[in-house]
Amino acid sequence: MEFGQVGVWHPRFSTAPAEEARRAAAAVERLGYASVWVNEGWQSKEPLTMAAVLLAATERVAVATGIASIWSRDATAMAAGAATLADAYPGRFLLGVGVSHGPLVGHRGHDYSRPLSAMSAYLDGMDEAAKGLPEAKAPRLLAALRPKMLELSRDRADGAHTYFVPPEHTALAREILGADRLLVPEQAVVIEADPARAREIARTHLAYYLTLPNYLNNLRALGFTDDDFAGGGSDRLTDAIVAWGDLDTVAARVRAHLAAGADHVAVQPLSAGAPDLADALAQLERLAP
Repeated sequence: MEFGQVGVWHPRFSTAPAEEARRAAAAVERLGYASVWVNEGWQSKEPLTMAAVLLAATERVAVATGIASIWSRDATAMAAGAATLADAYPGRFLLGVGVSHGPLVGHRGHDYSRPLSAMSAYLDGMDEAAKGLPEAKAPRLLAALRPKMLELSRDRADGAHTYFVPPEHTALAREILGADRLLVPEQAVVIEADPARAREIARTHLAYYLTLPNYLNNLRALGFTDDDFAGGGSDRLTDAIVAWGDLDTVAARVRAHLAAGADHVAVQPLSAGAPDLADALAQLERLAP
């Protein structure tokens, strides 16, 4: 599957009213971005269904799940949904799947004690189910941060979708994945040159993720400490995770991921307050490739 180097990741694609999401996806396409990423969070819409809505609202842009949780549907349902979209929209759908996070999985009554084993078994189920499905295949990416999940992405998938990571992690991920696997990091951005204002917006974004052990453990492996996590995030951590500044500065961070080995970067524009598609589109217009 061939697609460009920069796409758009935004949480409102999975929570906004359908018509608002349709208009936003069409605008992203008009601006020249290559992909739209739909996440699955707490109380979000069903991501495969939402991907279908956005594929129908656009003509060329790729639509990806980033990610669909393995705990929300069984492997047969995931495989069937992906095959349906790959058949209906050839070359335009990417399936990102992941193990999510312990606190979220616990709400659903599942056991999160062995996420790597759970993912491996789930992929077995998907592969078995695929034998009776249409031949059309969607590229399969795994949400991955740490080496063992990245190795599974290399061995059992078409690549990895990474999130909440600096370019240094992208370089490590590429080393593990090898040259022939797809690597798509997400990069949060704020077009704001004032350091205090930019970091205030960035810390609003960081707050939730700094409660999730998977992200904290990955950041520790990258050299960050508990001191960096305190008080909403140190300047060092904030600046590593969120690209802020003028257009050239923000664009340079995207290029840094590409230089480190990313095939594609999913840009997530941050807004003051709640996530806002209108504000995101205004930033995306200024950043447009």
